[in-house]
Amino acid sequence: MTDCSGLDVFVVDDDVSVRDALAAVFEVAGFQVTRFAEGDSFVAAARAHPPACVLLDVHMPGRSGLEILRDIDAQRFGAPIFVISAQGDIPTAVEAIRKGAYDFIEKPFDPEQVVARVRAAVEGFSQRDGARRVDPRLLRVPCCERLTPRERDVLVQIASGASNKEAGRQLGISPRTIEVHRARIMEKLGARNTADLVRIVLTAENV
Repeated sequence: MTDCSGLDVFVVDDDVSVRDALAAVFEVAGFQVTRFAEGDSFVAAARAHPPACVLLDVHMPGRSGLEILRDIDAQRFGAPIFVISAQGDIPTAVEAIRKGAYDFIEKPFDPEQVVARVRAAVEGFSQRDGARRVDPRLLRVPCCERLTPRERDVLVQIASGASNKEAGRQLGISPRTIEVHRARIMEKLGARNTADLVRIVLTAENV
């Protein structure tokens, strides 16, 4: 298990009570926390010193959370980014995942559960960065190079027959986020449904 003590977590939220609550629970857990009330200072800091994880509110003054994801090139950012959203912001959170966010945290949230999810995400990123090799099962899949590393992870789970809940548990992300990745994978690989997606992978394995 990855030792997360001392790692930097960036909390980006214009609500001071949210920043303070998250900072308190992460600091108790041994993380170092840097707080940002708006996007500009966060983007500058993230470019100069990438953190271990980011918690980003989707509604920010000035640049929105979606614009911030674009500005830091979230698809290639070297740390997991969780977007924080209220229940009514789910469509925005889904769009954030499409733009490279790792997962989303829905308000109201349990701070201790958030810490557990961040630990799992940081550990998952560490393992992925230590082994950038594409899973052998995907090597012959047409257009596999169009998939992000996270989408490849999800595709392996789907091809293994995992449900959204099981895949989410294995990858440390929510079942809803698995659904978003599944839709993106089908779009990129030209699959009509999940069964078609599995067929594509199995056919490529047997070529």
